[in-house]
Amino acid sequence: MTALRALAKPTFLRTAWPWRAVGYLISTAPVGLLATLVFGTVALPWVIAADRLIRHGVELSGSQFALLVISGTVLLATVAPVSGVILAAVERFRLRLIDDRPLPGLPPPAPGEWWRWLRDRYTDAATWRAVVYGFALGSLVPLVYFVLGIALLVEIALLFSPFIVTAGDPITMGRAPVDTPAEALPYALLGLVLLPAVPYLLGLVAGAHGALARVLLSGADEQARRRLAEVVSSRARLVDGFSAERRRIERDLHDGAQQRLVSLTLQLGVARLDLPPDSPAAHSVGVAHDQAKQLMAELRELIRGIHPQVLTDSGLAAAVGELADRSTVPVTVAIDLPERPPEQVESTAYFVVAEALGNVAKHSDARAVRVSATRAGRTLVIEITDDGQGGADPARGSGLTGLADRVAAVGGTTRLSSPPGGPTLLRAELPWR
Repeated sequence: MTALRALAKPTFLRTAWPWRAVGYLISTAPVGLLATLVFGTVALPWVIAADRLIRHGVELSGSQFALLVISGTVLLATVAPVSGVILAAVERFRLRLIDDRPLPGLPPPAPGEWWRWLRDRYTDAATWRAVVYGFALGSLVPLVYFVLGIALLVEIALLFSPFIVTAGDPITMGRAPVDTPAEALPYALLGLVLLPAVPYLLGLVAGAHGALARVLLSGADEQARRRLAEVVSSRARLVDGFSAERRRIERDLHDGAQQRLVSLTLQLGVARLDLPPDSPAAHSVGVAHDQAKQLMAELRELIRGIHPQVLTDSGLAAAVGELADRSTVPVTVAIDLPERPPEQVESTAYFVVAEALGNVAKHSDARAVRVSATRAGRTLVIEITDDGQGGADPARGSGLTGLADRVAAVGGTTRLSSPPGGPTLLRAELPWR
């Protein structure tokens, strides 16, 4: 949460965000004053040169211009980077008042590496972004805060206008003179109406200042994390799209091709009954009938491999139970879930079990397998244990790499313990949400 995001909440005035914004704005005053002194000194030679050349139209002599350029360059190369690093550290600390997201700082220097650390700062883009922020804090930010101060003074004048008139001479509100407290009362009511907008104004200014600080002070790590978050989001969208496409293909095969193949099998069976048993035509139709039934069984297995209907209809426990019934190795299933996990997580868990049972049947020489699934907090934990020969190695192409990739696609992790001689334990942890 940030101050800018908190402004959109209907409970903004009842939270601590207005006071956090006030704290940030007040603490800006001493920091901004120091930044103005330091970075104003750095910019002073350039300001003098620009003032003489542009505003007054006075040409500088060659020596004067060279002196200003040299002094400005020396200050920019010596004072600005060090001041920018210090300012960035202070602002990262202050930013916590209006931005709950952490903003990592620069790595500390190693013992005895101070000079190398300082030298690296000159080639670090984050240092020069901090310098830019220092110049903004010493020039642009005071202007915004000045406008904010004028707005607050106007609000105070509106609220206390009856008391001001009573205590002193008549005042002028805009172009209208106000001589008595009665004449000032409408302005006080206007100030009272505008009073709830003051916290929003403070939050807006503080949030905008914090957003500027985050943009300029975020280092390469912050940008890398942002790009990583974008990659994770795009990967999640691709996984969801792929799963939806799998389900569409499963439905098309189940409702289309499989139904037509069933109809063809029935027609061949009827035709076989109508022909003499010993005729060549009956033999040919019988062969076609058997091939159609075999093709229907293969198509059913293909559909189950794409996305089993029992998983959609009855959930993970029933789908894993069906896998156990078809397994060539005896499988014990222990699935205890309080509710069905999300569709993508449930589908991933099913295919993890299916791939693991396939590997057990092909490579382990196991006599028994146990499959368990439980929920631990926000994690779905799946464990497949067998008493086989062990020695499972993803590098040998046993399907474990693809299984781990499938789990990682939904943000999960995979762990494998398979010492030579067994037993083998495969553990997959999937985020519940």
